[in-house]
Amino acid sequence: MTAAIVDAPVRTQPQPVALSRCYTFELVKLVSQWRVRLVFLACLLAPAIYTAVISQQTSLPADAVYGRWMNQSGWAGSLVILVFMGTLVLPLLTCLVAGDVFAVEDRLGTWRHLMVAVRSPRRIFVSKAMAALTVTLALLAALLVSSLAGGLLALGTQPMPGLDGHIMDSGELTRTVLLGWLTIVPPTLAFSAVGLLGSVALGRSPLGLLMPVVIALILEGVQLMPVPVALRVATPMNAFITYRGLFMAPGQLGSLWIGLAVSLAWTALATYLAYRLFVRRDFTDLAYDGMGRRFLVAGLAPLAGLAAVTTVVVAVTTGATGTGIERPKLEASLATSFSHLYVLQTEQLNRQAVTEEQLHATAKCDKAGERVEDHGPGADWRCVVTWTLPGATATADAIYQLEVTADGRYVADGDGPIQVNGFFQVATPLGDRPNPLWQFDGVVDLLATTK
Repeated sequence: MTAAIVDAPVRTQPQPVALSRCYTFELVKLVSQWRVRLVFLACLLAPAIYTAVISQQTSLPADAVYGRWMNQSGWAGSLVILVFMGTLVLPLLTCLVAGDVFAVEDRLGTWRHLMVAVRSPRRIFVSKAMAALTVTLALLAALLVSSLAGGLLALGTQPMPGLDGHIMDSGELTRTVLLGWLTIVPPTLAFSAVGLLGSVALGRSPLGLLMPVVIALILEGVQLMPVPVALRVATPMNAFITYRGLFMAPGQLGSLWIGLAVSLAWTALATYLAYRLFVRRDFTDLAYDGMGRRFLVAGLAPLAGLAAVTTVVVAVTTGATGTGIERPKLEASLATSFSHLYVLQTEQLNRQAVTEEQLHATAKCDKAGERVEDHGPGADWRCVVTWTLPGATATADAIYQLEVTADGRYVADGDGPIQVNGFFQVATPLGDRPNPLWQFDGVVDLLATTK
């Protein structure tokens, strides 16, 4: 009698699906949604149509930085679109992508199927986060290409003044506009991470989907108030407008670097909080409907703490106090911009050439009379610019009314004399042209200190 030996079957542990396959699967799920395709199409067409049409109009969005230049240079349209991005547009886009990437599984009740198929919560989280990041950056790239194409095809690459009045040629504008768009990537990532956090923590609740917009509205409200400058620059919302420092010579880069660091800190913390909540979730609970109170403690409280810490760090390291808007800063900025734009007007009128240094322009500003201290935002600033032409002994004066916003931007509105800044056009040998000294935008460095 012989005995046969049969080998027992070897049981292997099921392995998680590769991260690349998970990422591809999540990316396909995202781009297959009709609303994502519709938003991408809108990002690809709307800025180009807007900039091309407005560039041919006489009524321009003068409230936006570079809005009054939209019918003079093809670069201005992209910068106006960039202004809109810093309001609620990009937080809204992150809502549609990152804010729904986890919640969609709760609505469809597909978490258990996904867990059985992938067998790794960590890989699911990473693949979903990467897919949301890819789609968000694709939307941002579409906005950039579209806004540039519309303006440049309609008007071309005419030079344009910076926010201190110096003339920027096409090469400088190309570099600066692209860098300007690049600076809004970090705050976009921050709000995308907030979207991931809301989507993980609040599940099917609409509040989870809208979390980036809710946070953006709160921070936008802070930006509209004359809060201390340290608090203003220590939020990712302020990072959307720090590109303005690139349009100065020399550049005002302090706020830009702070905005970059703050945005990356928000991105890292919000992503970590979302990851921690996700891997600790009980996916077998069919009645799961968001974390509610736990989200307040483990989600929003750490972000509020981060905002407090960054505010203290900015205040200590920069020494900036108050609103950052002070009379000496306005006077210096206005005199510099006036000098540059006066040279431009001189070239337009074919007058004897003059340089900024020869003008020796100075400015004296006052806010709402003697009873009001000369600092802070407001539409009641009145300034007088004084300059001297080469070979002349007498000085000339020009009056400006300034509207200064809490973020340091001001609009200088010329109030005479009429041959200098009192009319919106000047008569040049080639015909009537916009008067560069009539109305212009400027920016003061909120972090700079005055003696």
